[in-house]
Amino acid sequence: MSTPLRLGIAGLGTVGAGVVKIVRQKGNLLADRAGRPVTISAVSARSKDKERGVTLSQYVWEDDPVALATRDDIDVYVELMGGADGPAKASVEAALRAGKDVVTANKAMLAHHGQMLAQLAEDNGAVLRFEAAVAGGIPVIKALTEGLAGNDMDRVMGVMNGTCNYILTRMQSAGLPYAEVFEEANQLGYLEADPTLDVGGIDAGHKLALLASVAFGTQVDFAAVELEGIERITIDDITQAADMGYRIKLLGVAQMSGRGLEQRMSPCLVPATSPLGQLEGGTNMVVLEGDQVEQVVLRGPGAGEGPTASAVMGDVMDIARGFRVSTFGVPAGSLSETTPAKTATPAPYYLRLSLEDKPGALAKLASVLGDAGVSIDRMRQYRHDAGAAPILIVTHKTTRDALDAAITGMDRLDVVKDAPVALRIETV
Repeated sequence: MSTPLRLGIAGLGTVGAGVVKIVRQKGNLLADRAGRPVTISAVSARSKDKERGVTLSQYVWEDDPVALATRDDIDVYVELMGGADGPAKASVEAALRAGKDVVTANKAMLAHHGQMLAQLAEDNGAVLRFEAAVAGGIPVIKALTEGLAGNDMDRVMGVMNGTCNYILTRMQSAGLPYAEVFEEANQLGYLEADPTLDVGGIDAGHKLALLASVAFGTQVDFAAVELEGIERITIDDITQAADMGYRIKLLGVAQMSGRGLEQRMSPCLVPATSPLGQLEGGTNMVVLEGDQVEQVVLRGPGAGEGPTASAVMGDVMDIARGFRVSTFGVPAGSLSETTPAKTATPAPYYLRLSLEDKPGALAKLASVLGDAGVSIDRMRQYRHDAGAAPILIVTHKTTRDALDAAITGMDRLDVVKDAPVALRIETV
């Protein structure tokens, strides 16, 4: 086939500029691999005059992304603006209704509207691809929909926010408190305009919801993701976990149980010697566990111009080759409605608290844990000068409900100072 595949690109920030560069610099390679040229017809962004490090004069400029999405001279609409609603959603809907294929990096839009958009694509004979929306340059969507299509998936988990991993690993390597590393990350430009999207686990939660849909054949249900950010993690947690042979990660886990689909994004302890434990800086890692393949580990850059643009182009090249697959791996009408389930799988927990240093305090604590059915595996008391003693407990396997009951009991004790910090220890 010699007919070019014509792109319309909306959003010319870091990723959009990266896509333009790949198309311009690697035209011959793309044509050889796709069997047809890949070209750009028109582009759109908020500002026409902004310097982007790439020449755009040869492309038609559209101020309105909806107009761009429905142009007769584009075959694929590439949406890189971001945002769950507004122009991004409106333009993607317009493109799909016009029968245009869509490639997007917009995790928020898909996390909130994925089922509707997937159905809209199918109703109009279009495809909607989103490799770049999850884990940057790691081809995890392709792995699930293609390479692992012969597996019933048991569990999907991973570190999917590079900013959080940078903060946690930087705290450990430099011995710096959370607030100082947070500000450092902000100065380096790592944080979203609303930092809560990163450190609150929302960004990674969007990604987990999409992965869960593909892995388990369910409708995207971001509202059911249990979210807990890293804001309460202290340098003491970092160092004390290390003393026990663990590292702290903002870990997303999705698995299907008899009670329904469990989805949680929360700080967890993982063995320091595990692949996840050894993950440094802004790198992402996704672990896929299937009944036939057992465990597959994918590691790579989770953000940035090159990695994300690479993922966008992977989807573009599939379309150029004529490869068409349902948005979430199966027809939208076949995706089952989720039955959300709180995590009930027992696990050991890390528990940090401050206990008044007086006779009988430890006995009161042990009594509350015992009444809740939580048994202690290991306990450590750190040297202190003040009147409150730092206590670290690692429990035997228990449920989160039992642990929450114990924490509620601790809140009523006059010997417990400050709210305890509880982190799940995940088997990886």
